[in-house]
Amino acid sequence: MDGRCGWAGPEQIYVEYHDTEWGVPEYDARTLWEKLILDGFQAGLSWITILKKRDNFRKAFAGFDPDTIAEWGEADVARLLADPGIIRHRGKIEATIHNARAYQELHARVGFDQFLWKYFDGVPLQNAWPVQADVPPFTPLSTQISKDLKKAGFKFCGPTIVYAFLEATGLVNDHIVTCHRHAECAALARR
Repeated sequence: MDGRCGWAGPEQIYVEYHDTEWGVPEYDARTLWEKLILDGFQAGLSWITILKKRDNFRKAFAGFDPDTIAEWGEADVARLLADPGIIRHRGKIEATIHNARAYQELHARVGFDQFLWKYFDGVPLQNAWPVQADVPPFTPLSTQISKDLKKAGFKFCGPTIVYAFLEATGLVNDHIVTCHRHAECAALARR
């Protein structure tokens, strides 16, 4: 794994995700919401499981259109529970529908992207971890964001899920300093 974070491999899909997507600052509200939902589905599983099923999730969840998903009910939950292409977990599926409604309310009020980026004054937090073992599973900030999301009505967004989400979406740059993507992702930050 020379020049790359230790978690990124050995499967090519994982390497490509690491090298092109993970840690890239994301400013689009809907894309941020999709990634939060997928991180919620990851709870108790490995990210590669979700990554391999991501296209199936996008098809099953109407391209992660929160306005569409917010209208769904029990028939849609049953349909999704029968879909072998996704993680068939009733609580996570119901939370996604619930979170679509919470997203609509929060986004209408302040903008989902603005809500998240305000914690960072619009600039990604640049960590400088020398080794993967130093990267924490959650932080006081991810704990606060988790509490604020829950206050806004979101589910499946505990501090560890939120921290993984912040890393994935580049609000926090947690590529280790010897990884070639650390400097590349830092350079992508809006100033």
